[in-house]
Amino acid sequence: MTEELLNRNFVPYQPAKGEPYMSKGQLQHFRNMLEDVKKELGLDIERTVHTMQDEATVFADPNDRASQETDIAIELRNRDRERKLIKKINETLARIDSGDYGFCDKCGVEIGIQRLEARPTATLCIDCKTLEEMKERQIAK
Repeated sequence: MTEELLNRNFVPYQPAKGEPYMSKGQLQHFRNMLEDVKKELGLDIERTVHTMQDEATVFADPNDRASQETDIAIELRNRDRERKLIKKINETLARIDSGDYGFCDKCGVEIGIQRLEARPTATLCIDCKTLEEMKERQIAK
């Protein structure tokens, strides 16, 4: 669900010839994208709270009660993921404000417009992210 929110309904940014990396137009594009996703997530969370309040029913049958508790647990897990994504979006918006957005946290190179279009909250370039994932796999073994 959260991946779908990040990648839907956004027209990819087409930089003009000679346009510098992370120009005002690019930064505004990513800010708009992130703020729209954040707004949508907030509405989803609000909707879930109201739905859970409205559907709070005590079932006499243990199977029905178990099903309801499972549904609630899944919904809460999804909302927790969305809450974490909102936190990440807020951090990314702060990076835009500070002028650090679009550059790798580890090596400082440009992350790239296409990578940011796919994952606007990315903080690592593709090379550093690949190395990080390889290290994680080695540790997991």
